[in-house]
Amino acid sequence: MSEQAGSKPYGGANRHHKPKPFAPIDFEPFAGGADPARVSEAAHLAAQALVRHGRDSDDPVITERLVRLADEQGLEAIAEMWAESPARSLPGALWRLYALRAATVQDPERISVYFRAGKDTAQVSNVVAGVAEPPGADEMRTMADAVLSGAFDGEFDVALERSAAFCRVVALGQVTLADGAEHANEAHASRLTRNSHQLVKTAEDLEHAANAWRLGELD
Repeated sequence: MSEQAGSKPYGGANRHHKPKPFAPIDFEPFAGGADPARVSEAAHLAAQALVRHGRDSDDPVITERLVRLADEQGLEAIAEMWAESPARSLPGALWRLYALRAATVQDPERISVYFRAGKDTAQVSNVVAGVAEPPGADEMRTMADAVLSGAFDGEFDVALERSAAFCRVVALGQVTLADGAEHANEAHASRLTRNSHQLVKTAEDLEHAANAWRLGELD
C-alpha cells in the first residue's frame, strides 16, 4: 500500500469559525475560495499532512484528536478547506469521512432508523459497514468513530470502503421508508429519495477513492 506524502501542517489551528448546525447527510454545498488553484493546493497539502501525521503515529491520543477534529474546530472549518475538493481525491474523501461521522453523531437516532430499514436488504454492505447488533443510536456513534479512527490507525482504503457500505445501507433504508411514506407524506418521501441518491453517489466516490489509494493514486 502506498503512503501519501505531505509537508505542511494542518492549518485549522488558526481558524475561529463558530460551529453551526449542519446535516452532512444532505451534503449542502459550501462556497469556494477566491483563488481556486491556491485553495486546491492548500486542501491537498493539508489532507496529505493530516493523514500522514495520523498514520505515522501509534499514539491513540493523537488518533482520538484527529477523529474529533470537527468537534473541536467546527465542521464548517473543515468544509471550508475540503468541501470543494474533487470527490475522488484525498481531501474530498476526508471531507466525506468527517461529514458522515458528523451527521451520524449529530442525530444517531435518525440514522439508526435509516440503517435498520436498509440492513436486511443490503446484507453485504451491512457486514462491510460493521455496525454492532442491534443497530441503535449508540452503535451508530461507535461505528462512526471506528470508521474515521481506522483512516489513521488502520487501513485507509478499508475505512473508505466501510464508510461507503454504510452510505449504501442508509440510502437503501431511505428508499424503503420513502416508499412507505409516499402516500402519507409525499414531500418527505421525495426528500428521502433525493438524499438516498446523494448517498449512493457518495458511496461510489468513496469506493473509487479506496481503489485509488490501493494503487497509490489518491492525492
